[in-house]
Amino acid sequence: MIEIPSDLHPDLVPLAFLLGNWAGAGVSDFPGAEKCNFGQEVTFRHDGRDFLEYTSHTWVLDSEGAKVRPLESETGYWRIDKDRKVEVVMARDQGVIEIWYGELADQKPQIDLVTDAVARTAASGPYSGGKRLYGYVNSDLMWVGEKATPEVELRPYMSAHLKKVVTPEEVEAMAKSLGDLPDDGIAFFK
Repeated sequence: MIEIPSDLHPDLVPLAFLLGNWAGAGVSDFPGAEKCNFGQEVTFRHDGRDFLEYTSHTWVLDSEGAKVRPLESETGYWRIDKDRKVEVVMARDQGVIEIWYGELADQKPQIDLVTDAVARTAASGPYSGGKRLYGYVNSDLMWVGEKATPEVELRPYMSAHLKKVVTPEEVEAMAKSLGDLPDDGIAFFK
């Protein structure tokens, strides 16, 4: 179920499905880079202004699913206009800054993004642009990213399936919202 916080900026209501903490796993595969399974934690939060703050951390997983080492981190800001056009400003730990533009699909929680501008530091690897697709499917957040470099045409390179993480504070708030329950707990189900 998608909840819309009372203090969410009205412009951001169409993006409310992104809000929260997400965790899961995915696959990374791109020519010239290590192919691996990865874990991911993503947070979308708001502070009442007209943007969502975004952070993502990924790490390489071994064959048992244990963390091996960091893979990528990114942070950014997401906005949407009245015509459902989405813009994202993102900084990545590899020395890349990107501006993404896209659109929220009509009648479904799906966002298609394409890079409009890429700036790289001298230390970053080759990168010329990308595409991303985010979708809210059966209460999970899924995404796939495509990447291009001067040597490699645009192609999928990462994808993940994330589940909503519920904090202890959220559990407590949900319990309080239920009100008084019968003492035996069984009468609740009658």
